[in-house]
Amino acid sequence: MIRLSPSLSAPALTLGLLLALVPALGCSTGEAPPSIENATGPVSATPPAKESAGAAEAGTAGGDGVLADVATRDPDDAPTSSSTIHGAAHVGAVDPSPGDAAAPAPTLSDPMTNNDQVETPSEEVATLGAGCFWCIEAVLEQVEGVKSVESGYMGGETLDPTYKDICTGRTGHAEVVKVTFDPSALSYAELLDWFWRLHDPTTLNRQGNDRGTQYRSAIFFHSDEQRKIAETSKRDVQPTFSDPIVTEVSAAATFYPAEKYHQGYYFDNTSQGYCQMVIAPKLKKLGLKY
Repeated sequence: MIRLSPSLSAPALTLGLLLALVPALGCSTGEAPPSIENATGPVSATPPAKESAGAAEAGTAGGDGVLADVATRDPDDAPTSSSTIHGAAHVGAVDPSPGDAAAPAPTLSDPMTNNDQVETPSEEVATLGAGCFWCIEAVLEQVEGVKSVESGYMGGETLDPTYKDICTGRTGHAEVVKVTFDPSALSYAELLDWFWRLHDPTTLNRQGNDRGTQYRSAIFFHSDEQRKIAETSKRDVQPTFSDPIVTEVSAAATFYPAEKYHQGYYFDNTSQGYCQMVIAPKLKKLGLKY
């Protein structure tokens, strides 16, 4: 029970009653009385701890968070093949959506990076006619960079001609050699330099006493590059001859290998009359073994 002093005035009595009742009311509700400062001051900007945890859950379980964005993204927007990825890698990556973790760019091999250097082939083929193929073979097989020389026939109409057919001069073929060489050691132009030196390219269908279309001077090119080199070489060497060069420059046709006994003929028959009188002097003049 609250005792009132009889000496107190009415206003003082009223204030006293109020001050006595406030603590009692607070105890009945179980809450602390608000302070004057909290009742009149600004609201704190820091959200309650429980509310922060709820916001974090919303960011990982749906709502406006990252996972919700991934789940609703149109599948057509995502790359579906390696070619799509390859194109994106060259054009440029799209900026990630806010909150997305930046994914590492795919590592793809560009085929051009491994083939930007053109390698020189280890072998090239040339086909040349310069009279009797025994003579041409004996010279060119001694040239550094030449891998092999094979005698044969090219440039005619008769299918699979024999040496006997060729000697008639009616098949249209020329006696030729197929030269396989290493272009890194001997260029095609350098091979043609030997070609011009080993015979007379100014005599039509003849080399010395060998007469007939089968003994004509001819360059059968195997590529457009060889054609250009042959034409340039022919033009450049012309001033070294007093008569016009009559060498034929034509596209390579079917090569027919000559009979086995024609292959490597000179060094297998050095005592033979033709070899001693025609081929040996030619080899000696060119500074080659004879």
